[in-house]
Amino acid sequence: MSAPIKETAPAPDGRTVAKIPVRPGDRHSESVVLNVFSHGFLALWALLIVLPLLWLVLSAFKTDAQIGGSALGWPENWTVDVFRRAWDKGIGDYFLNTLIVLVFSVPLTMLFGSMAAYVLARYRFRGNRLLYYFFVAGAMFPVFLALVPLFFMVKRLDMLNTYQGLILVYIAYSMPFTVFFMHAFFRTLPTAVFEAAILDGASHTRTFFQVMLPMAKPGLISVGIFNTLGQWNQFILPTVLMQPQSGDDPERYVLTQGLIQLQQQQGYASDLPVLFAGVTIAMIPMLVVYLSFQRQVQAGLTSATLK
Repeated sequence: MSAPIKETAPAPDGRTVAKIPVRPGDRHSESVVLNVFSHGFLALWALLIVLPLLWLVLSAFKTDAQIGGSALGWPENWTVDVFRRAWDKGIGDYFLNTLIVLVFSVPLTMLFGSMAAYVLARYRFRGNRLLYYFFVAGAMFPVFLALVPLFFMVKRLDMLNTYQGLILVYIAYSMPFTVFFMHAFFRTLPTAVFEAAILDGASHTRTFFQVMLPMAKPGLISVGIFNTLGQWNQFILPTVLMQPQSGDDPERYVLTQGLIQLQQQQGYASDLPVLFAGVTIAMIPMLVVYLSFQRQVQAGLTSATLK
């Protein structure tokens, strides 16, 4: 049996006094308990996330009777015809409308947000901190408080139920978080690289796009994923701004609106598998995006603190 390790510490008068003995086995047992607790918590958290998603996907392959009979039962007939029916009932159009909006809103949010964050982080001018706190305050502003004035503002611009109107609103509401995130990231970039580019004759625009922006790639990927998830799952803003204004005005519902429409269109003729299939179609792209860029997101969130 190994002897306990005696740790010592200097006393005020210069002498060395012994502290409480510490056994190696005590530290090992504490480490084991901590690992068991942390891994058990992570396993429980994973089950709370995976099980609802698995139940949702499996329900798309069931019938109405199976869904009403046993929520935990397995489907009897595995067929993808329900996804075709959901696509034909409008999910395809809603999916396309959502893609059209995000293809423009996310890149423009990243461009404008990065430019604003770069200027606020790297240049000193009067009102710099005031503008920064203005963006930070915007991130804390609830969207519900601005729905009524926002509706009349977009209506005055004649952009209700238009792609460009929703794109501009998405950009405006995503800018505060983007500026806040990228501002902290740009401040961690080395100043020597910026000064070297200026000394070599590069303009401020070229320095930003060819030097500083590529260095901020991990942060751009992280905040881009967050903006994509947030805008893809947005419901309140499209519900207010993407409603037909007349009988001739076409429906341009996005996915979140479309799922509600799909449920309302069923009426008494319930077709729950189609609804579950629509939710699955709306969920899969975001899962693929997040799982594909998971490492980049983690690198972007930690690189700013490690530099």
